[in-house]
Amino acid sequence: MRIKLILFLLACGFQYSFSQTIKPVYPIPSAKQLAWQELSYYGFVHFNMNTFTNVEWGEGKEDPKLFNPTALDCNQWVRIAKAAGMKGLILTAKHHDGFALYPSKFTDHSVVKSPWKNGKGDVVRELSNACKRYGLKLGIYLSPWDRFHPAYGTDNYNQVYANMQKELLTQYGQIFEFWYDGANGEGPNGKKQVYDWKLFHSMVNKYQPNAVQFSDNGPDIRWVGNERGYSYETMWSPINKDEIYPGYPKFDDYRQGQENGSHWVAPEVDVSLRPGWYYHPEQDNLVKSPDSLMRIYVASVGRNANLLINIPVDTRGLIHPNDSAALMGLKSLMNTGLRSLRKKTDGIQVSSSMKGYGSDKLYDVSPRTFWAANVSDKSPRLTWSLADSRLVNAIQMQEPIALGQRVKRFEVKLVDQDSRSEVLQGHTIGNKRILTFKARKLKSIQVDFLDARGQVLLSNFDLLYLTSTHNESLYH
Repeated sequence: MRIKLILFLLACGFQYSFSQTIKPVYPIPSAKQLAWQELSYYGFVHFNMNTFTNVEWGEGKEDPKLFNPTALDCNQWVRIAKAAGMKGLILTAKHHDGFALYPSKFTDHSVVKSPWKNGKGDVVRELSNACKRYGLKLGIYLSPWDRFHPAYGTDNYNQVYANMQKELLTQYGQIFEFWYDGANGEGPNGKKQVYDWKLFHSMVNKYQPNAVQFSDNGPDIRWVGNERGYSYETMWSPINKDEIYPGYPKFDDYRQGQENGSHWVAPEVDVSLRPGWYYHPEQDNLVKSPDSLMRIYVASVGRNANLLINIPVDTRGLIHPNDSAALMGLKSLMNTGLRSLRKKTDGIQVSSSMKGYGSDKLYDVSPRTFWAANVSDKSPRLTWSLADSRLVNAIQMQEPIALGQRVKRFEVKLVDQDSRSEVLQGHTIGNKRILTFKARKLKSIQVDFLDARGQVLLSNFDLLYLTSTHNESLYH
């Protein structure tokens, strides 16, 4: 076991010293979970039959002839997503109504029967090609619920779904994420389906072993518990995933994760640019503002989660200008607000450090190198002294999560240029924690780690000034 762990850490680029062994705190993420976590932010595309019927959930009775985008351009989607800083796009290949955006051999309800491209079209293929062209990752959403398929509600349907998975997993290149939906209602025969999750998970593991799988309980990443765009002040990546299942009625009991959870299943925050997930023309002026999106970024990526922003593509098959403008505004705020305000002349003191894991690792940018407090130091302290007073409204910290999530509680003392102080309380850190406060010119920042699951490790510490579209502090 120890040899396997050493090889795993080396593969992830982590320092390892045989004389100064850092013991992991279990559970720990797999290599593909680590790779996914580093993506931070990517996009969802809800585009399907619902786009043309102007509803959120179709019934499966819709005429395929309704699906007929007049100017579909997946290159436009990908160009906008990339310009917005997204690392990938996840497409609704089939929603609850059962209409497939590609020519599946396992359903009669698909683009094959639509007038778009005379039934020869394949939206998944076009998006796959566009992602390859512009260097974005491709993800797939395939709803297990199917309100059209006559086999739904029978054992045979599980194999139908698995066959559709195989088509999507083997014909379109590399997939970075496979997204299941927890919705489970009646099919056209009035029956509900008992899903064979073991079978579904095995298909992805077999054909796309590097892809992470999303549902309420994973197996690799999990739903955060809301669709409003935020994670929680306390957020653990570990969770007892075997106790819950997609559609679990008491999911709120698990939404913050579990400090001593049995498996590593980190959260993903999904939120739409508009009130709805699909395009509705009456919502053209209800697109979230860049300021709102930046707050969402801080409350998701900045609270140990990844952010998945949904883009409702319109009936032309294009991203509406209002949605594009909001995303470009977010990217502008990210460029400004996430820029490091650290200076090489700043001073840093720590209460203790292990040999080879000194405080210099806190500002080398890499999430794979880290400061390690001594094992005997049960309440480590970090003091950052600014060489000159600087306008700041957030600090950012990261743990080296390949060795487990550790910090349970911390306290931050801010001292401004007039020697006035304020003490803030914090809980978990995990992959990334952005702690915000009213903007002020700071002279020093002291962080006391009050409780942790084992030895305190920190891979990054940073100072930020998060701005609004009016070039003012985003936090007052």
